[in-house]
Amino acid sequence: MKNLLVVVLILGFGAVTELQAEPVRLTMADAVKMAVEKNLDLRVELYNPAQQEAEYQKSRGIYNPTLTLQASYNDTTSYSASRPSGRYWNNNSQLNAGISQLLPSGATAALGFNNSYLSSDVTSTSSGLSSYWQSSLGVTLNQPLLRNFGREPTELTIDTARLTKEASLEKLSSKLISVVAQVRTEYYKLYSLREELTVRKVSLELARRVLSETQARVKAGVMPAMETLNAEFGVASREKELIDAERAVQDQVDVLVQLLQLQPAQGQDVETVEVPSKGRYEVSEQAEIKRALSNRPELKELKRNLELLELQTRVSGNRTRPDLLLSASAATAGLGDTYPRDLDRLSSGTYPAWGVGLSFSYPLGNQAAENDYRKNRLKLDQSALQIRNQEELIANEVRSAVRAIEANYKQLDVADRGRAFAEERLRAFVRKAEVGLATTKDVLDVENDLATAKNNQIKAQVAYANAITQLWKATGEILAKEQVRMLTLDPDSLYKGMN
Repeated sequence: MKNLLVVVLILGFGAVTELQAEPVRLTMADAVKMAVEKNLDLRVELYNPAQQEAEYQKSRGIYNPTLTLQASYNDTTSYSASRPSGRYWNNNSQLNAGISQLLPSGATAALGFNNSYLSSDVTSTSSGLSSYWQSSLGVTLNQPLLRNFGREPTELTIDTARLTKEASLEKLSSKLISVVAQVRTEYYKLYSLREELTVRKVSLELARRVLSETQARVKAGVMPAMETLNAEFGVASREKELIDAERAVQDQVDVLVQLLQLQPAQGQDVETVEVPSKGRYEVSEQAEIKRALSNRPELKELKRNLELLELQTRVSGNRTRPDLLLSASAATAGLGDTYPRDLDRLSSGTYPAWGVGLSFSYPLGNQAAENDYRKNRLKLDQSALQIRNQEELIANEVRSAVRAIEANYKQLDVADRGRAFAEERLRAFVRKAEVGLATTKDVLDVENDLATAKNNQIKAQVAYANAITQLWKATGEILAKEQVRMLTLDPDSLYKGMN
């Protein structure tokens, strides 16, 4: 009857009561949320798009107008043979202001307002005055017609910064996917280790009961003393396995605590709540590949880089052209012995002036620009091949993940049947031991096989869950599956928060 009691114990999981602080019980959603908000690797990566946002805002500064103010005073005295004193003096004061602006077409427009006051002891032959004000108000325009013409050459730095920022956001998304996948894997690993720990505790309890029964039978003279040694060895080996299992659990708790940036209280444990699903996960290989090619951030990042190279190639092609510059100006001037009279003539348009001109230049050979264009074309072709290669790698990764799901689902059934066979085998050996046809070592060996079968069952269940995780990662849909949105990691807020 004692042996039959042992069988009941081994087929179920025993309960162990310990006095400790209430554990932190985590759902998968809790774990993912904590990782997204607090994971240090993710927070480090978040700074890269924020830096690119700063670079983008910096590049937009090319359209900031430039204000120029200039003030000067000159006092000169010169020799003059025609004057009784033998010299003459001249004072000139200037106060000028201007504003210039780069236009999307590549043109530079400028508005200038110049003022000067001249005082001399010699009457000017041009103005008939010895002291007078002279002002001018004019606008100039310099427009490239060939090289550097148009929005793309003008805004190259802006578009480069924008596309680089978008690429860094895709890299952030890729990092986020990796972290969420890691959370799922480490979460289920902790579940697996705790279940295996429970198996070890039950196995040790059984070994101790077998030892107690064996000692009683040896003392009664119905078993040889050697059986006691076998039973004691069984207990010792299981104690070692239990110690190793406990250490593995604590190590994995530390991994999860660091990953999620948890701060449990002293002596507080961390436990997983959710059990990996054993339900059939239906997949279509072609549909999953199509989804992956649409969602994978690594592929999107490469396409952003390709778009940037296409832009740089077009701009470098533009810069192989001759430089033809159109210059145009229009102005009105004023002159008067007083500043109000000067401004009055300025506003009347009495002294208009305008001009237009063309300037042409072209380096003979133009090797620098032409080879820069060739280099960009080569980089463009290289990038296209990288995208093609990445697409094939992603497709293979999806196929492998789909096969892993199918294989691990089959392993679930194999593991279940293996445990059932091990349980029945143990019952048979217990009955044999009752009639003296099996030794204590035989019973402990068979029980150890059952413990192994239980662990295989646990590992098969976790492996199946991990295979699903890898498929979600391969298709790039793991964020949607775990209801994570990039909006929660907007780098613009980090950039703006530092202003």
